[in-house]
Formats: sequence, structure tokens, C-alpha cells
Amino acid sequence: MGWIHDVLAAKGVFAALIRAVLWAVPILLLLIPAIWFERRLLAWMQDRRGPNRVGPFGLLQPIADITKLLFKEEVIPDGVDRFTYVLAPVLALMPPIILGAGIPFGAYGVYKLLTPVSDLSVGVLYVLGISSIGVYGLVLAGYSGNNKYSLMGGLRASAQLISYELAMGMSLACIVLATGSLNFTSIVRSQEQPLWGISSLSWLQNWNVFTPFGFLAAIVFVVCMFAETNRPPFDLPEAENELIAGYHTEYSSAKFVSFLMGEYFAMLVYGTVFATVFLGGYNLLPFNWDTVEAHVPALGGLCHFMAWISNNLAPLWLIGKVAATLFAYIWVRATLPRLRYDQLMNLGWRTLLPLAVADLVLVAIWVLAVSTYGAGWGMVIAVVLMLVGLVVYVNIVSVGRRKSDPLASRSVTMVSIAPERVVIPEPAEVQPSGAG
Repeated sequence: MGWIHDVLAAKGVFAALIRAVLWAVPILLLLIPAIWFERRLLAWMQDRRGPNRVGPFGLLQPIADITKLLFKEEVIPDGVDRFTYVLAPVLALMPPIILGAGIPFGAYGVYKLLTPVSDLSVGVLYVLGISSIGVYGLVLAGYSGNNKYSLMGGLRASAQLISYELAMGMSLACIVLATGSLNFTSIVRSQEQPLWGISSLSWLQNWNVFTPFGFLAAIVFVVCMFAETNRPPFDLPEAENELIAGYHTEYSSAKFVSFLMGEYFAMLVYGTVFATVFLGGYNLLPFNWDTVEAHVPALGGLCHFMAWISNNLAPLWLIGKVAATLFAYIWVRATLPRLRYDQLMNLGWRTLLPLAVADLVLVAIWVLAVSTYGAGWGMVIAVVLMLVGLVVYVNIVSVGRRKSDPLASRSVTMVSIAPERVVIPEPAEVQPSGAG
């Protein structure tokens, strides 16, 4: 087995190919469970059965549906631009698969050798760059279909993804500035440090979601994550009551399946990025078990066991966190209605982007305060500034809302159900003229 270790430890093309296969195959295998999980969970939330006939508990229903779609007759409408028509599904499917090439699934043993596919020093920039390529698939699909509804869906998708990608980039920049690295492996290791950098809290890990600025950045990232994947309530590019099916209206068979698969791959990979950046990555719980054992020797056996399963089953914990984000996707779909387009743009440009930029400024002040006054006072200053900023933001928003009467544009004139009674006057009697 030594030669396998030598091959994987090398930096050659063959080792990179093995890592790429070991990244792509699990993503492909998780597609079927993800579809089944969404359909069953939506059915439970809506008080119905969901898929339950094909296979035990309906587990084979997604395979049957995909097989049926793949073997359907492919219809290519007249007048389409064939090159871009064929290229669009490829651009929609491939970027989500290669998006997570820099994500580590473990720090010890074989997991360190097999993941990530490439330990990129600019991993965060790689994610932002590859995610921006996906919009070309949607735009080209809308353009090439020679259909005005498809074109409108493609334009909506491009405007939406560009708008929310800015806020997503700012939220990731907050974490990059706080950790001092663009590398995902370094970001995960920085979250294993003592909470808030305080030595007395060394038994707790400093997951970014537990910091004030990291919590705000996580909220912004989650909302942008929904918008980037065109999931409800941000599914305006596919609004069936307005655009038939949106940008993929003119697609069928395997090409239509490619768009569906690309959406689910994007959900899984964005969930992986979120878990890596904000939820401690492959760490099971936010505890440094060695420190816990040093403080409480009586818990030595438990700490050894928890450290062992945390290190040796690391990919399972990361996949579990991805499953939690998938649950959030489905929960929001079953709960919230679709936004109007003006609400979509207002949320992206007037709320999320200013919050993300303000959070970036807050992180910069925190870094300066920590280097000047120490970790404890730095966190106090960050919390105070965050509360002051929240008060200022709420007041600015409330002043803007008081400028106009909110009910003026929402007044509704009710129509009586009972029809108005129409009275038809009877004709006047004609008096007969007398004989002269």
C-alpha cells in the first residue's frame, strides 16, 4: 500500500485525476438522494404522501424520473442558434461540479491525501470566479431558444446572479480579512483556534458563525446562496405563471435534465462552501477535545472517543452539515412565496450589499483593535460597533418608510358581490286623440 500513498502524495497529473474522480463521483451519487429527500420532505410539510411506489419508500422514484426524461424524444425548435443551444446546458452543469475542488474533507490520514482536489491558495477567489461562469449557461439558454419568454428568463437570471454575487463576495471577504487567507484549508484551521481569540475560551472552537461579524456574513451568504441557485423565493427566472418555464422552456430530454442536475449540484456545493467557511468544515462539534481533557481529566475517555470519531469520520460530518443546508433549501421553498422582481432587486442592492460592506468595515476595525488592544477588547469593540450600526441602520430604514403613506398605494376598492339593481322605467301611456 506504500506505492498508493506515494502516488497520492505526489503532485502529478495522475494523483490530481484520482482526487478529481473522488470529488465528482460522490457529488453525482448524492444527486438521487437529494431529489428524493426534497420530494419526501415537501410532501411531509404539505401533508401528503410523496413518492412511495417505486422502490422502498419511493427511493427509486428519482431514478425512474431521470431515466424517463433521458429517453424522451429530443425536440429542437426551428430557428434556434444550435451552437449556443447545445453549449448552454454544458455551461449550466459543469461549473457547479468543479466549484468545490478546493474544499478539504479532512485533515488527517487518507482524507488529507485525497482531498482537496487542489489545495488552492486562492480558493475563495476560485469559487467566486467559477460561480460567475454559471450565469452564461442560463443567459445562452434564454438567448438561443428563439423564444421571448426564454430570453426574459435568461435576462432575469443574469441580473439576479450579478446582483447577489456582489453581496456574496463581500460576505466571503469578511472571513478572508478575519482569517488572513484565501485558502479553504487555512480557513478551517483558523476556526479550530480558541473562541474569539481568548485563551480562557480555548476549549471552544472559533467557528466563524459564532463571531458577530461572521454571523452577519453567514446570513448574507445564505440569502445569496438561495439567489445564486435560483431556488424559491428567488426562482423568478423560472416563474411558471409568467414565463412558462423560463430560460429552459425550449429544452427537452437530456438537455433539460442537465439544467435540473446543475441546480441540485449547485445546492450541494454551495452548502459545502457554507459549511466549510462558517460551520467549522469537517469538525463534528465546536470543541477542542484536548483542551477539554486537560481541564476536566475525568472526561478523558469521552474526549478521546470524540476526537477519534471527529478525525476519522470527518467527511460524514461535513456531509451532515450539507444535508442541514439542503433541509433549509427545502424548508424555505415550502414556506415562502416567490418575491416580486422589484423586491428581489431591493433586497440585493439596498439591503444585503450595504450590510456586507458595513460588515467588511467592521472586520477591518476588529483586526486593528485586536492588534492594538488584544483579543478581548477587540471583540468588545466589534460588538459595540455592530450594535451601533444596527441602530443607525434601523433608523435610516424607518425614516425612509415614513416619507410616504404605505397604505396609499395599497388601497383596494371592493366590488359588491350583489349586482346593482337596474330599474327600467315603464313607457308613458299615450293619450288617444279625440275626434274633432
